[in-house]
Amino acid sequence: MILGYDWPRLHAALNDLPAALLTVGVLFDLAAWAFKRESLKWAAIWTLWAGVLGGWLAVIAGLQAEDVIEHGEGIHELMEKHETLGLVTMSLFTVLLVWRLWRRFRTTAVEEWVLRGLAVVGLVLVTWTGVVGGKMVFEHAAGVPMRTMEREMLDRRAGHDHEAGEDADSTEHQHGSAARDTSHTHAPGTAPHSH
Repeated sequence: MILGYDWPRLHAALNDLPAALLTVGVLFDLAAWAFKRESLKWAAIWTLWAGVLGGWLAVIAGLQAEDVIEHGEGIHELMEKHETLGLVTMSLFTVLLVWRLWRRFRTTAVEEWVLRGLAVVGLVLVTWTGVVGGKMVFEHAAGVPMRTMEREMLDRRAGHDHEAGEDADSTEHQHGSAARDTSHTHAPGTAPHSH
């Protein structure tokens, strides 16, 4: 546990901000090139710096999470792909950052085009890494313990009612088998509530 998070939850908490920072860093860099503004170059450097640092923290948490989450063969292949994409993405952005810091705005026109092209490739990699991670979570329940999934499946099968005004059309309706049986159970520790 780190800061109250286990590894899978820490990875989930850490991965969104670096992806956003890396994206914004590339956008700042493109804007600096388009508008010839040094302030945007510095914004790009600092944002890239923060994104690379946060990205590596997310990668480390993800590598640790891989060893502790319950998973089968199908998700294992996705985990390996996600890991490879994360490592390649962060390596690329680290090279971009080091190159930018080493050359300190004294890059040639050819270097600038290469750096911009690599940055766009980096954006594609960030997106692809996120898509694979999302597939693991939303299609394979990565990080969700088996007991929790079993309780949730029972709860969903039981269905529930919506009160008037809870949904878009403000009419009562039932989901799933709730039309037959409106009683259902909740996971242990669920606070008392009404539907």
